[in-house]
Amino acid sequence: MSWKMRVVLLIGFVAWVYRAFRPPPPRLCGTKGGPPLVGPRIQLRDGRHLSYKEHGAPKETAKHKVVLVHGFSSSKHEASIAATDLVEKLGIYFVSFDRPGYGESDPDPKRTIKSLALDIEELGHQLELGAKFYIVGTSMGGQAVWGCLKYIPHRLKGAALLAPVVNYWWPSFPPALATEAYNLQPVQDQWALRVARHAPWLVYWWNTQKWFPGSSVAAGTQNFTAPDLQIIAQMAASGVSHKAYATQQGVHESYHRDMMVGFGHRDLDPMQLEDPFPHGEGSVHVWHGTDDGIVPVSLQRYIAEELPWVRYHELPNAGHLFSCGETAVKDAILSKLLVADKMDH
Repeated sequence: MSWKMRVVLLIGFVAWVYRAFRPPPPRLCGTKGGPPLVGPRIQLRDGRHLSYKEHGAPKETAKHKVVLVHGFSSSKHEASIAATDLVEKLGIYFVSFDRPGYGESDPDPKRTIKSLALDIEELGHQLELGAKFYIVGTSMGGQAVWGCLKYIPHRLKGAALLAPVVNYWWPSFPPALATEAYNLQPVQDQWALRVARHAPWLVYWWNTQKWFPGSSVAAGTQNFTAPDLQIIAQMAASGVSHKAYATQQGVHESYHRDMMVGFGHRDLDPMQLEDPFPHGEGSVHVWHGTDDGIVPVSLQRYIAEELPWVRYHELPNAGHLFSCGETAVKDAILSKLLVADKMDH
């Protein structure tokens, strides 16, 4: 083979690698060829837009105002915690929003846990939620709540984290405990998290190539346990699904960006946080199911032990999706956050 042919083949290989590793541009909402804009949005400090949806009591008369942060593969349409009679009884207003890159919110290639906390602060300001509001985060949305507790605690009345995703590389975890929990994950997920942690530029290729399985969570084949499967069956029976909506702009700036931010080298370790409510003016609640097959309960227990100001609630025989299940659980979450705390103080 001549040297010219070798050069041509090398150039071809480099071009193939470049295209395989480089994610396609997102299909921005409201642009030619992109999804349509349907819901209301605010414009953020850097020009991006954040889409939101309101639920519950009217904002003008509500006694409590709560920001909801959705999890991985979800969107602003996931607000099942607002589906309870307690909402009307207590006068609760909820606002959910599409995290950057999801649904109708513009992507943020520079997204960090801090930038998302500042997005939430700006959402509260532009929607006139008052000087302080409550925040509830589910699954991956739990990391956003930790971020708000670190970066905007002065804007919070209280916080609840429901089955929050952990980063196995948070420095305060004992290495043996983190390794034990990490090894409970399917092997394909262990590798997907390693890539997100150590080689984020490979995340798109790793989770879209066909040679071996990528993240089971990104593929929708995660390790749901029996309690979760029951809830999933009930949700499927309703006939309503917003899964396609969540990633309508593309999977890279939604799913893959979540992985890079959530498991990368970032500026968050919840166990190094100080009590955001040192005078008892608010409370922080962590809820977790003993049968969660996605986030090991052992790590939540350790966080609760290290942070005495966290009120930890462990639900027996509950999986990762408990907040989408029984009304009694939703009522307990809201009551502890909004009512019981006021009685205690």
